[in-house]
Amino acid sequence: MWLSYPAIQGRTIHAAVVGCGRISRNHFKVLDRLADRMHLAAVCDVSSSRFDGIPWGECPSLDRETPRFTSLQEMLASVKRSDLAIDLAILASPSGLHAAQTVACAGAGLHVMTEKPMATRWQDALDAVKACDEAGVRLFVVKQNRFNATLQLLKRALDERRFGRIFMVNVNVFWQRPQSYYDTDRWRGTWELDGGAFMNQASHYVDLLDWLIGPIESVQAMTGTLGRNIEVEDSGVLNVRWRSGAMGSMNVTMLTFPRNLEGSITVLGEKGSVRIGGVAVNEIQHWEFADDRDYDASVRDASYEIPNVYGLGHLPYYENVIDVLQGRTEPLTDGREGLKSLELIIAAYLSARDGRTVSLPLHY
Repeated sequence: MWLSYPAIQGRTIHAAVVGCGRISRNHFKVLDRLADRMHLAAVCDVSSSRFDGIPWGECPSLDRETPRFTSLQEMLASVKRSDLAIDLAILASPSGLHAAQTVACAGAGLHVMTEKPMATRWQDALDAVKACDEAGVRLFVVKQNRFNATLQLLKRALDERRFGRIFMVNVNVFWQRPQSYYDTDRWRGTWELDGGAFMNQASHYVDLLDWLIGPIESVQAMTGTLGRNIEVEDSGVLNVRWRSGAMGSMNVTMLTFPRNLEGSITVLGEKGSVRIGGVAVNEIQHWEFADDRDYDASVRDASYEIPNVYGLGHLPYYENVIDVLQGRTEPLTDGREGLKSLELIIAAYLSARDGRTVSLPLHY
């Protein structure tokens, strides 16, 4: 379904952040940097104590008097009464709430930006996309890793077919999440509201398998809860076969001692080999092709230090969202793009549960 959306022009975009926990700091800091284009109009969290954790002092453009809500329904009711102007709801809430909150915000006429994953159940994600379509609003799914300088170079090489035929791809996410991380909130580590290592911590790396390499034919997975007292998996392995015939694997664990060690992708083809590693795909460790291109010289400068595993991609991600809402361009990661990685995660869980190979797509 292809829809047209009225552009927001001649003013700043009014945004509300829903969920003021761990990941929200990245959003607040970006909103501060983009204050001339996007204004923080409201914040919402079921726990009022979280409002004190918003980095007001670090973000001078954020107003401490910003309206605060402890209920999304209350905030949306205020919008419907025209007491509050909001264009975009930014969902940084627990993962299992994203789909229902997307539907609610769309029903109030708001565009939606949701953190990963866009849902923890496949049908819920489809319902969220449908609700936004029917309401005539945009749905954006945060995929900030796609904007990493390292991955942008890899994406360019792949688009230019420099690898020739791709034979094998490997992704590793060797991170550490102690029990205290899961104990911070009761929803963490649950099937209903969080999902496990594939659904939550490694979601952005699952996204690379389709975005970079292409459509996937089938998957085989095993998962385990080996070291944490949680409902979901803290570790897992995934075998992948792409429609192109390429094969690969993904290895994920949140049990690495004593800290985050590696977030990497390796691509091996008939005419090229690349490995991007570091803690969060922030270092180009190997770059070799049969031919030379003018941008190969920039590979040495593409690696960078990161403050945390979230990387530095939220700013360019927001810039794309703003440009889309202002009618200047098309979204790079809309709801339908978000479905692709979620479909792969759901397929992995089905495979691990049933001990079988799962073919994609999940539905036609």
